[in-house]
Amino acid sequence: MEKLQELFVKSVNHYFPDEGEAWLSKLPDLIYYCEQKWSITVKKPYSLSINYVAPAVTRMGEELVVKICIPGEGFMNELEALQLFEGKGMVQLVDWDEDYGLFLLEKINPGTYLADVLEDEEACEIAADVINKLHKERPKQTRFIPTVISREQNFKRIVEKNPNGLGPISRDELSLALTIFTYLNKTTKKQYLLHGDFHHYNVLESGEGNWIAIDPKGLIGEREYDLIQYMLNKLPEQGAYDVIRKRTEIFMSKLDISYERLLLWGYSHAVLATSWSVDGENYDERFLNGISIFKSLCESSAGAKLEEVYLND
Repeated sequence: MEKLQELFVKSVNHYFPDEGEAWLSKLPDLIYYCEQKWSITVKKPYSLSINYVAPAVTRMGEELVVKICIPGEGFMNELEALQLFEGKGMVQLVDWDEDYGLFLLEKINPGTYLADVLEDEEACEIAADVINKLHKERPKQTRFIPTVISREQNFKRIVEKNPNGLGPISRDELSLALTIFTYLNKTTKKQYLLHGDFHHYNVLESGEGNWIAIDPKGLIGEREYDLIQYMLNKLPEQGAYDVIRKRTEIFMSKLDISYERLLLWGYSHAVLATSWSVDGENYDERFLNGISIFKSLCESSAGAKLEEVYLND
């Protein structure tokens, strides 16, 4: 087995401080287990984040993908999401192993990332089409998939642990964003099965102009919320405001969603996403920039400061 990618090792240890190192040491054995279990040969991995993902081929020459995860809540959420989406706008699940956190998935060819589509408006229209295929009304029963309320609870813990603010986010900004996040959850009327991490690098081309989502986290909530991570990604250093505004217009034209709630979710999630990215003095500047952009769009739409509307008591 080749030396593991440095950023991959760092990310695994950052997000899984308790079990990451031990899991990394077991990867060669897990890869061998996959090869024996499914009669496949695992090839050189893709560029890795926090899971080990690599192309594989069966003895009959069929191309597949192996994804090795740390077993636990995240794995079970993704497994249930893949099962519930049933391959509609989503990569097909071939097999899995709950004990070891393993997925065997269809291989999407050519597998071009949506991020590689140079024209941003074209990419956004494709994203909207994928979302339309993907989203379905909340299933009557789910075993593991959390709701957006779980993210609100996570947000509350962040605010409580950081009474003076977190990184570049002030105490007042955290408080306002949490207030709006809570308001949106309380006033949600219809819930859907969401991707949970929908962005340019989780949508791949599968030929003939068809595009497929991958790597669902699995989430239950409003459709608007599922668009925000996409809106915050792949932004230019200059002109990000206009890009987000245009993406908003495209999503509004192609999806049955609320403009006001889309912007409010955008602002509140941008604050949450920025807080997740804080690591010492480092943080994601794109997400931080998204806070002011969404706040400006919200206030332009409402004709008032967010503080005046949501902190007036």
